[in-house]
Amino acid sequence: MDKRTHYKIFTDPIHGFITVPKGLVLKLVDHAYVQRLRRIRQLGLGYLVFPGSEHSRFSHAIGALGLMQRAVNSLREKDTTITRAEHEAVLIGILLHDIGHGPFSHTLERTIIRDFHHEMMTLALMRRLNEEFDGALSMAIDIFTGQYPKSFLHQLISSQLDMDRLDYLKRDSIYTGVNEGTVGTDRIIKTMRVFQGNVVIESKGIYAVENYITARRLMYMQVYQHKTVLSADKLLEAIFKRVRDLLGEGMNLFTASPALEFFLKKQPTAKKGLTASVIASYLEIDDNDVLLSIKYWQKSRDKILADLCHRFLNRRFFRTTFSKKPATPAARDELTEKTREVLKKNGLPHSERDAGYYLFFDELINEAYRYKSEGIWILQDPSTAVEFSRASETGNISALTKAVVKPYSVHLKELDMG
Repeated sequence: MDKRTHYKIFTDPIHGFITVPKGLVLKLVDHAYVQRLRRIRQLGLGYLVFPGSEHSRFSHAIGALGLMQRAVNSLREKDTTITRAEHEAVLIGILLHDIGHGPFSHTLERTIIRDFHHEMMTLALMRRLNEEFDGALSMAIDIFTGQYPKSFLHQLISSQLDMDRLDYLKRDSIYTGVNEGTVGTDRIIKTMRVFQGNVVIESKGIYAVENYITARRLMYMQVYQHKTVLSADKLLEAIFKRVRDLLGEGMNLFTASPALEFFLKKQPTAKKGLTASVIASYLEIDDNDVLLSIKYWQKSRDKILADLCHRFLNRRFFRTTFSKKPATPAARDELTEKTREVLKKNGLPHSERDAGYYLFFDELINEAYRYKSEGIWILQDPSTAVEFSRASETGNISALTKAVVKPYSVHLKELDMG
């Protein structure tokens, strides 16, 4: 009798032991595309605010894989037909769902490549893997893109209540120490079932779903859109903008990473698709390329670049100020002039263009539950499913369906925003 195990065990601090079946799934875990995720922080620059949040996209991918196994097993126990091939394909889909992320996750997503979002790269890499493994990922790609006939498999990967969100909310909550983000993943997964081809939640799981949606709103407010995280994001964007501008003027800048330099000089766009050279260079960059380059740039002879990099490395961020309404043109002009005065006082170049590296206006959108296009459905009886906001007994869920829009400015701390 062959006593060799047919799986590999990962010890995860969030979900406990996670068994990864040997064969294609484990080969993909060990593939360079997935291993690269070890070098990309899950929360981008969140570690600069929450010291414990050093976890990677890789740990999230493994965690989501573990939850997917539990979900598939639970649905099978409720007489949902999921073949071995479908089981493997949906595991592959959730494992690879984030392989398209670049350095610091979302922070530089549209800075490195214009007109781009990471899902575009994810799909391009999945198709490359499918060629490498002789078409073995075809079903996984169909599930991932929503083209597979069993739509509930896609919903387990991407929906208002999927394994991706269930893992990152709990994982990010624990690593940041923000307890309000804790969700009852086991309860939610155990109350999932398939009804008329879609994932629904049994009525006994409704309170766990309420907690999940509330936790999502709170995590966005307290972690993902934390004012200091927003400030750090803008500072990093300013560094990249300054580097691109200097390179455009013909200045020679030493970049620690040739792959990163490719994006800074070429400034590619994804409008017409992702070329082979863009994909190849993208696969070579991670958080380390950015950090090492910034360490070099802090000694640049360009005073603004050196100052911005020094601020980033030593956590001397700008300040974020929220407002009820977007700043008027007159208010923006006034803040620009004040910024120029501070830069002049500090011995830095202080033209209107220079002030643009130290002053930003934007808005954030917090949308905890989007029910109109893809809601969560509660199975009230064997023949009736009701959209969650109408099934919930508490009125606060209806409030959570409304997007919260907050205009804000990021500026030098010396500016008095009154």
